[in-house]
Amino acid sequence: MALSDYLVTDDLTIILALVAAGLFLLHNLYKPQALVHPILLGRQSDVARVRNPAESAVYRNYSTGMLGRFPLRPSKDQQVVLDLVKPDADAPRSLWSTKITNPELRARTANIGAGLMRLAGLAPQESNVLLLLNDGMEFLLADLALASHSIPSFTLTSLALLSSVLENHPPSAIITQAEFLPQLLEHMYDTNETNNHTIVVVGDINSLKLPRLHNVRIVQWDDLEREGASVDKATLPIPDPNDVFTVSFFQMPSGGYEGVQLTHQNLTAGVAATRALMPPSSAISSLDTILSAHPMSTPYGRAIAYTALFEGTGFATVDSTKLIKPEDAPTLTGLKDLRTTANYRTSSPTILFVRPDHLDSLSSSILQEAKKSSWLLQNLAWRHKLANILEGFITKQSLWDRLVFDRARVKVMGKGAGTVRAVIVSGGPLETQALTPARIALSVPVINAHAHPLVAGPVFASHALDLQTFPTTDPSPASSAADAYAFTYLAPVGPPSVNVEAKLTHVDDAAVEAGADPIGDLHVRGPSVGQPLSVEEEPEEEELRGWRATGERAKVAPNGTFKVAVGSKA
Repeated sequence: MALSDYLVTDDLTIILALVAAGLFLLHNLYKPQALVHPILLGRQSDVARVRNPAESAVYRNYSTGMLGRFPLRPSKDQQVVLDLVKPDADAPRSLWSTKITNPELRARTANIGAGLMRLAGLAPQESNVLLLLNDGMEFLLADLALASHSIPSFTLTSLALLSSVLENHPPSAIITQAEFLPQLLEHMYDTNETNNHTIVVVGDINSLKLPRLHNVRIVQWDDLEREGASVDKATLPIPDPNDVFTVSFFQMPSGGYEGVQLTHQNLTAGVAATRALMPPSSAISSLDTILSAHPMSTPYGRAIAYTALFEGTGFATVDSTKLIKPEDAPTLTGLKDLRTTANYRTSSPTILFVRPDHLDSLSSSILQEAKKSSWLLQNLAWRHKLANILEGFITKQSLWDRLVFDRARVKVMGKGAGTVRAVIVSGGPLETQALTPARIALSVPVINAHAHPLVAGPVFASHALDLQTFPTTDPSPASSAADAYAFTYLAPVGPPSVNVEAKLTHVDDAAVEAGADPIGDLHVRGPSVGQPLSVEEEPEEEELRGWRATGERAKVAPNGTFKVAVGSKA
């Protein structure tokens, strides 16, 4: 048989061949490219070449490098906290329900500061003030006013710490909500508090039944601001960046409490680290609105709020951040908590700083809504979105978003479905298996960060475009069965932030030499790390200065990303 007999084809064969070739080309040409090169994700930390016995090496963010200088502030002009409110930025933005410009904010801050000096009798560099306030404009104004007069503020992460703080660190004055005033006065009466107190009250107290205490002087917030506006304000001396700006008191996992001193430089460094969570291509701008689920009484929550101030964005917090709540108030979590921001007159949020319960509730609700439209269509959409994520690509502008997920997001998120462009998760352990559903449901960068009460800003944070997923089982040998279990299901929290360096102590040298990933007690240092009140003097040795034990157990992978077993060690 001649060769030409084998090459005889009909029209159908030619058409099928052309279709197969077209499909092959389409698959390769339209296959999405990874948003970040895999090489950049393979080495996310710069690692010191040597390590001490029973310690890991020192890790820094790869963009900073071992010899790089840590960013101390968002830009060279921000030396102290008040500098974060840029006077030349006069575009209005909404802070909670208040639409305000930076010049107006600075003017109100000056009025509150002058009123505190005159009516509350505070003295710069001598007094201190306890803020028993919910997140809001009054907290922000008081914080800025005290900082500009070099008066440290005290904050509590829980009212359970009130008795201990009043007893061991008596403040010169207290600023509180009107609804908490009766409880505060009763507490002073019950404890036979003999110190003279000035209490500044936010809100109406005319309808309250208050006990009479001879050693308590009550000043109303409105009178304070009115008095400050009626006097001439002298030019204030600029605080030193190393002056203590605030002391944050928090409960320790082992019981008891600790306080951390934060300087102006700690906070400006925290703002610099918070801004670096977003890649330069999609940096935070004045067009954004930030929603935070982290109280301003914490260093991390404070850094988020002041990042919003610096960038000129809108800002609001959810109800679960409130320090003072009615006794019968339900505990809000997840989607119900996020929807409490509807009480504020702010634009729809674009960047969410949330907890794991918020992320889980958002993603599960969206996926449930997507299933209601068509199970088959939702299954196809899931498979295509998953394939894209495995290739390192994510978008919410695809055909499958328009057909399936857009409607589901609108039903769950309302206007936020079209505006949210990034989600930063911290405040608790996030399981690896929760990341992929969240990325598919939201189709925006989901950044897993780790915060700590000693640090303003994030301690660790994953790359915004790192879409890698890893198996929950770890093939490398572990130093103990307990450690293996503790880290099995945790999602990586990324490398250290841009101005933090980390190391692990009590590391099993034999296990590390055998090829295991280092596991040990986490220690951090850097310009965003505050000084605990329990640390009175720093060691003389330079290599030991500034290191803070976090009380947590951590594990570091070969690519320089960490896992932190939150609350695993007292």
